[in-house]
Amino acid sequence: MAEPLREPEMRLEMRSKPRLLAAARAMVGNVAQRLGFNDVECGQISLAVDESLCNIINHGYDRSPDGRIWISIFIVDQEPGGIEIVIDDLARQVDPGTIRGRDLDDIRPGGLGVYIIREIMDKVEFACRPEGGMSLTMFKQLSSTSNTDESSGGDTAQAETSERR
Repeated sequence: MAEPLREPEMRLEMRSKPRLLAAARAMVGNVAQRLGFNDVECGQISLAVDESLCNIINHGYDRSPDGRIWISIFIVDQEPGGIEIVIDDLARQVDPGTIRGRDLDDIRPGGLGVYIIREIMDKVEFACRPEGGMSLTMFKQLSSTSNTDESSGGDTAQAETSERR
C-alpha cells in the first residue's frame, strides 16, 4: 500500500460532479492498459474507481458539486507488480470499520459499490484523513494472464503492450 511521502506517478484533482466520472474512468483505464492489464482487468479497475467516486459524491458530499476529490496513481514495479490507486476527499468522515457492502440477499437496486470494489481489487483500505475526509487505497496485482488480450490472440496483444512501455 501507499508509503508516506511517496509521490504518485499521476494525480488528478476533480470536483464532485458526476459528469466528470467518465474522464476519471478513462484516465485510470488507460494507465492500467499501459501497465499491462488486459481489457477485462482495465474495465474492472475503472469500475472500482467509478464506484468509489460515486460513493464519495453521493454519500460523502451528499451530491454537492463543489467537493474536492484527488485520484493518485502509483505504479508498483517490484514483484508482483501492479497498480495502486489512492482516492482522497474532504467529505464527511465515517468509521472505516463500518464501511461494508450490502448483503447480497437484499435484492434491490444500488448499494453494491463497496462489494464490487472489494471483489475487483486485491487490497482495499479505507482510512480517515487527519485533515478531514476519507482516503481509499486500492491495489490490483498484475497476474500472469494480465499481458494477454483474450479477444485478439494473446501474443499480439502482449507484443503491443511491451512496445507501449
